Amino acid sequence: MQLVKAGLCAFGMSGKVFHAPFLKEHPGFFISAVVERSKEESKEKYSEATIYRSVEDMLKQEDIELVIINTPVQTHYEYAKKALEAGKNIIVEKPFTVNVSEAEKLVELAEERGLFLSVYQNRRFDRDFLQVQKILNEGKLGNIKEAEIRFDRFRTTPSGKQHKENPHQTGSGSLHDLGSHLVDQAVQYFGYPEKLFADVFSMKGPEFANDYFEILLYYKNNLRVRLKSSVFTKEAHYAYSIHGDRGSFLHERTDNQENELVAGAIPVYGEEWTMPLKQPDGILNFLNENSETERILTSSEAGNYMDYYQQIYEHIVFGYALPSPGREVIQNMKIIDASLESVKKEKIIQL
Repeated sequence: MQLVKAGLCAFGMSGKVFHAPFLKEHPGFFISAVVERSKEESKEKYSEATIYRSVEDMLKQEDIELVIINTPVQTHYEYAKKALEAGKNIIVEKPFTVNVSEAEKLVELAEERGLFLSVYQNRRFDRDFLQVQKILNEGKLGNIKEAEIRFDRFRTTPSGKQHKENPHQTGSGSLHDLGSHLVDQAVQYFGYPEKLFADVFSMKGPEFANDYFEILLYYKNNLRVRLKSSVFTKEAHYAYSIHGDRGSFLHERTDNQENELVAGAIPVYGEEWTMPLKQPDGILNFLNENSETERILTSSEAGNYMDYYQQIYEHIVFGYALPSPGREVIQNMKIIDASLESVKKEKIIQL
């Protein structure tokens, strides 16, 4: 099996939870380098990796083929640009960049250099997202008229992470953080909208970056899609509510990969590795072919972030389709930028 040598630009939560475990367990990847500016925490589990004190020094390692840009979003453009200029293929953590302009420049640079740029839209590999996609593809709901996708939390106190909560830093706040997932899912399900209206602000107060957003996407054929997130939600809503002219589908957010990884779970290559569901997580209520109502409790199949890295590997080795390519994710950045413009101008924004 061809071995792809990879380097991690940071070893914080993103590196420890979402990237290193999958690179380690996938037989086609080798973690060749990790950037840790002062610590050496990666040695415990990834002793084979050389520790560098800066991204710039790591990029000098010639045999690294793939670099994961998993630093704070405010640095994504700088480090991604340097990695591409060093001749490396890159994976950029979400959110892609702080604005559309940065995203477009990186995609253009990657194309000029003949390199690939993928954005780590890992929630495409959540059991929740995949189950909703399956139901939509089956067509039992008929023509979709309304949809709501939510990602709520109950985090009423500050986390202390300045790159996420400082209102004076571009790219901070829930809109870029969780919004990058919800926007991506809406576009994957329904395509690019015609226009939008947004409400984005901080429930904790103006000294913090936005922690609440509601984005209304307007589509052709009178479809409306609402994206919403709040950190003051103690009791969970359905994460997905899809309504068509033949029925409805409600689905909880039950993917637990992140929590299991944080708790120390080790992903398994080629197999399901997450804990199974204990009970159904969806409700499908629709009119069947005889126009009779069927109400079914549904259970989603396991998601797996390893599938993302398998697709990356297959792209490198076999030339298969690249998952979440940068040019595709530029669309998401346009929606995020337009949402901020909508708030500023207090009006509907044409896309």
